[in-house]
Amino acid sequence: MLRFEVTILGSGSASPTLSRNPSSQLLNLSESYFLIDCGEGTQIQLRKNKLSWAKIDHIFISHLHGDHYLGLLGLLQSMHLLGRKKKLHLFCFPELKEIIDIQNKYSFTVLNYEIEYHFLSNNSFDKISETKTVSVYSFPLNHRIPCVGFLFRENEGSRKIIKENLIKYNVSNAEIHKLRKGINAVDENGNEIDFTLLTEPSYQPRSYAYCSDTKYDESLLNYLKEVDVLYHESTFLTDLKDRASATYHSTAEQAALIAKKANVKKLIIGHYSARYNSLDGFLEEAGQVFNNVFLAKDGVTFKI
Repeated sequence: MLRFEVTILGSGSASPTLSRNPSSQLLNLSESYFLIDCGEGTQIQLRKNKLSWAKIDHIFISHLHGDHYLGLLGLLQSMHLLGRKKKLHLFCFPELKEIIDIQNKYSFTVLNYEIEYHFLSNNSFDKISETKTVSVYSFPLNHRIPCVGFLFRENEGSRKIIKENLIKYNVSNAEIHKLRKGINAVDENGNEIDFTLLTEPSYQPRSYAYCSDTKYDESLLNYLKEVDVLYHESTFLTDLKDRASATYHSTAEQAALIAKKANVKKLIIGHYSARYNSLDGFLEEAGQVFNNVFLAKDGVTFKI
């Protein structure tokens, strides 16, 4: 089974603290790196966690509040200074291109590498990227400005051959290459045999969903059902639920309710307000609703 894990680079919200940087995560799928949001301090966190910038070919920015993208300009400049040549795919709202272009214009910078922009919509569930190993989707979040979440679904690998069924259905080994790709085979008499009779999945594809900034919204259940791991913001505790609603954020309890109703396997909560020194209350509050919940902490890696 391929490596599929997420490292928390920043678990805080708008104001960084000594122990929590603003939002950023690195998803590692078989040594292909996908950077999700890029708050201040992301470069340092990548270095601290010995995660190579050179492997980052895809960056996803959920929205244009500074704690989710202000580290990006520095990261792009550092990639340039270190001689990057590979194309970089940047998934964002169109206004971010304007911000980057202005920065480069007034610093007289012409990047050594191409940025290919993929503009997001916050009105629908969209497939925005597909590589050999993963398909990525965006979906609308309920925040004060246009904002999306991201869903990463592992693509199904080569199917496993059921050898005894090849004999049973008179299918030769020459058909194996088609069967591994999920293509029907032809038996020795020229009859088509459904590939599901001769193969089985090598393993169940895994999924990871990222909900950056959003108030409690059950419409998210349409996109999050039965994902393996869900990251959902939990900026406040329940005693500040009115402030959470007014600022279009969620409480730990609300994040857990979404996880429970979506029947996800594991919940990670984060994006904590800087007013909280201890995170014990977040784990306790969410744990009363959903029993497989973990705290996002800077530098911690979760396997999916």
